[in-house]
Amino acid sequence: MTEPTSPPPAADPQIAKPRRRLWLVALPLVLFLALAALFFSRLETGGDPSRIPSALVGRPAPQVVLEPLPGLNRGSEPVPGFDVAQLKGKPTLVNVWASWCAPCREEHPLLMRIAQDPRVHLVGLNYKDAPDNARRFLGQNGLPYAAVGVDPKGRAAIDWGVYGVPETFVLDRDGMIVHKFVGPLTQETVNTTLLPLIAKLSAPAS
Repeated sequence: MTEPTSPPPAADPQIAKPRRRLWLVALPLVLFLALAALFFSRLETGGDPSRIPSALVGRPAPQVVLEPLPGLNRGSEPVPGFDVAQLKGKPTLVNVWASWCAPCREEHPLLMRIAQDPRVHLVGLNYKDAPDNARRFLGQNGLPYAAVGVDPKGRAAIDWGVYGVPETFVLDRDGMIVHKFVGPLTQETVNTTLLPLIAKLSAPAS
């Protein structure tokens, strides 16, 4: 007759608790190191940390039609909304902006200068904004856009895969999305990335 074996000793809860506590403390550090490694790897490989890869790059722009901003005029003519199907023939920048967005105010002088470039269309997608505020913003800072479509509920922005404002999409002359900038444009990104891209896209087809 065999003697009954005693059950294995239970884990000491006083040991398990410090282990769990150590893991909870270490987890944020692990996540931070992973994000830092991604950031520096993009810098070392020439990646622009302001550019987040988009599933839409390399695809036709979403075929949305947006109503114009009510009461917005250039001189005596109303500024139209935009129809993506009509944004063809030369490169287009679709700038997502809002009057309540502080970085949009920062990049606006650059947009005013870009608007003078005859090689490119510049259109605005006004995101979740009040019409009076949007008109006041453009009245105070200038109107760089050839067209302004309004997206009061943000539904078109979802189709475009917008993370936030401002964002700028670059379309080729056939309406394909070729690049996406996340965050405000800067003089550096305009000089090193945007202008060379516009030159490439507007060059005569070989």
